[in-house]
Amino acid sequence: MPAKKNILIVDDHPMSVDGYVMLLSSIEINKNAKYHLAYNCKEAYNLLKELETNNTAIDIAFFDINMPPYDEKKIMSGTDLAVLLRKTSPASKIVILSYHEEPILVNKIFKSIKPEGFISKGDVNYRFFPEVYKKIMDNDFYFSPSIIKSQKHFIQKDFKWDEHDSKIVLLISQGIKTINLPKYIPLSLSAIEKRKANIKKQLVFGTGTDLKMLEILKTFGFI
Repeated sequence: MPAKKNILIVDDHPMSVDGYVMLLSSIEINKNAKYHLAYNCKEAYNLLKELETNNTAIDIAFFDINMPPYDEKKIMSGTDLAVLLRKTSPASKIVILSYHEEPILVNKIFKSIKPEGFISKGDVNYRFFPEVYKKIMDNDFYFSPSIIKSQKHFIQKDFKWDEHDSKIVLLISQGIKTINLPKYIPLSLSAIEKRKANIKKQLVFGTGTDLKMLEILKTFGFI
């Protein structure tokens, strides 16, 4: 029997919260899930602290960005709450829900949180919500179309890329190990490593495995 899931939902619209619970409850693996709900930053902050104290691991958390703040703790939005969860529970999967699609704000959220999911509420399609959930729980990412368009625009402005970078990425995607790339590209191994690190740095996730690099590049349409 699969372990019971702990799911956190933070949104200041009770009807939205009820809708998410209903959709998530319809998924087979969530039949015995426990839902932890909060409707403003103060409730969510206290709930996160309580879960931490009780050693309750959150499997996946959904955060709306715009919510009544908790001034006393300087928790001004769902973004601050997501950052807090990422620090206290790095293994938890985080999904950001927002009407905001501005490239600078979207990029800031990517950089500070590195969410597994980022969904524009304007893109929400409830029929595909279970599919999105399964994708994230299977250690993949999901960024809705408006978020991809916004972030791709931001990255493209300063994305430095030449034919050598293209070939590095292509060969890695074909299963060629980095140590063997000098056989195919007229560059030293150290130069190739620097280029690969630079590609990762320019992407929203900054660092990570080669596989993760390829996944992000594909998501944003660069390969």
